[in-house]
Amino acid sequence: MTLRSNLEPGSTSWAVRRAQWAALGITEADTDKPKIALVNSSSELSVCFTHLDDLAGLVKQAIADAGGLAFEIRTAAPSDFVTSAGKQARYIMPSRDLIVNDIEVAVEGALLDGMICLASCDKTTPAHLMAAGRLNVPTLVVIGGYQSFGSFRGRPVDIDDVYEAVGSVAAGQMAVADLAAMADKAIVGPGVCAGLGTANTMHVLCEALGMSIPGSAPVRAGSSRMEETAKLAGYRIVEMISDDLRPRQIMTTQAFENAVAVDIALGGSINSVRHLQAIAVECGLDIDVFEMLERRAQSIPLLCGVRPNGPHHTEDLERAGGTLGLMKQLESQLYGEVLTVGGCTVAELLAAAKVSDEDVIRPLTAPLDSRPGLCLIRGSLAPAGALVKLAAVPRDRVMFKGPAKVFASEADAIAALGDGGILKGDVVVMPGLGPKGGPGTVFAASFVAALNGAGLAADVAVVTDGELSGLNRGLTVGQVMPEAAEGGPLAFVQEEDEIIIDLDKRAVDLQVTPDELSRRRSSWQPPAHTEIGWLGQYAQLVQSLTQGAVLGARDGPRSSPPAGEPEAGGRRHGKGGDGYGAANV
Repeated sequence: MTLRSNLEPGSTSWAVRRAQWAALGITEADTDKPKIALVNSSSELSVCFTHLDDLAGLVKQAIADAGGLAFEIRTAAPSDFVTSAGKQARYIMPSRDLIVNDIEVAVEGALLDGMICLASCDKTTPAHLMAAGRLNVPTLVVIGGYQSFGSFRGRPVDIDDVYEAVGSVAAGQMAVADLAAMADKAIVGPGVCAGLGTANTMHVLCEALGMSIPGSAPVRAGSSRMEETAKLAGYRIVEMISDDLRPRQIMTTQAFENAVAVDIALGGSINSVRHLQAIAVECGLDIDVFEMLERRAQSIPLLCGVRPNGPHHTEDLERAGGTLGLMKQLESQLYGEVLTVGGCTVAELLAAAKVSDEDVIRPLTAPLDSRPGLCLIRGSLAPAGALVKLAAVPRDRVMFKGPAKVFASEADAIAALGDGGILKGDVVVMPGLGPKGGPGTVFAASFVAALNGAGLAADVAVVTDGELSGLNRGLTVGQVMPEAAEGGPLAFVQEEDEIIIDLDKRAVDLQVTPDELSRRRSSWQPPAHTEIGWLGQYAQLVQSLTQGAVLGARDGPRSSPPAGEPEAGGRRHGKGGDGYGAANV
């Protein structure tokens, strides 16, 4: 096969690379093989990643057995529950784009032929998919899987319980020693948060986009099923390079329609929508994922009740059929002609897919809830939209009206929670925490969790442009657009302003006259950032949330691939359309 990595013999690049690789023990015969980046976003800072190094060894051997040459590439490995300690979690969101650029440097700098990415915590999966769309070399994402939960005082406990228990401590309902004892028992294995947070949501959406081996997600980290799927990926990436099957042929507009449908039916993390938009931008697609969500939510109900949306665990979703099972139930709402990394179409995959437990993955005719799991709402407080995880909002709280309590930071809001400064009926507003306002999206998720732990989630609403967790539940209006730092109305909310949230009408409104809002806006100045280093650079480069908060000045996404790249949709690829379907996994 013709490989871009096969440099011209006698050239400077060829000679100096040969010297480097000979010193590594790479033979001349090896240099004629497909050269594949094994992107390992791993770290000893978090349990999310501790199994990836062993997984990398399995994939590397599979690539070698299939006739390829793998190079392990390390990137940043952010953990939302560890890397969030500094600067009010401002490093978390920017880390996604740091990984994308890190991958570009390694893969494009060395002119490698393809890549396999080992995905784990929240930001790694979208980063890997963004890099795949940007570089458009044959790519497979291997799902790292979820952690097992523990037991505390005779009942199941996971990181979600620990997260919310902080509010019980703040409200004086729980001792710090008890919280410590719970934390020590919450996690009993490697992998991402056990509930349906952003990580597990993005794992499912990665498969729904067609970018992982069918049957990959969700999966328990360290399980034999995860390892077997990873080996299949190692073999398959060599075939994809031979077939020249690239991400932009897979991640088409129709693939994003499918992923959005799955996200709605799953009740996925609010954060997933901005990640999907960012991936679409990097794929060169001129599409509006938020509009897709708004439109598709009118006809797709909630089909799953995985924590925090309901009583089931992520392992129940895996057992019941996982992503393929959910897509099977949604088949009438999906584009079947979309290609997957297996070389077959979505329709061909779903022909063999099964749901083993319809209590966990409901059919469209008997949904868990007639409402969508996710929805976009608009109004005078969010002219460009805001996101609500309807799956986590009680039905008796679809209408909420109350006075605004405005906080400049999550820490201030949590302190007020402990001091009795937040009462039933209040609308807690946390502006200026978005990507531009941080800079780097600032945590609001811990306050929302604490609100649950304090027993106030049913009686207090939250509105913010800050970082939320897929594990959050309650009436939370997130990712308000435009964000406050862009001069969005959220910047002008004052204490005791009345806010009305009407989820039936998909509306969130600030009860302030246009004249008063104009008066407040006339004296507003955008925040002056003094950050240096990575956050300072991020502040200069980050784009609006409506563009997925990608980096760089853009006149708009490219509407077609670069010269010499195959157009999206192309011919069918793979061995007989078999596509490594669920039966093979």
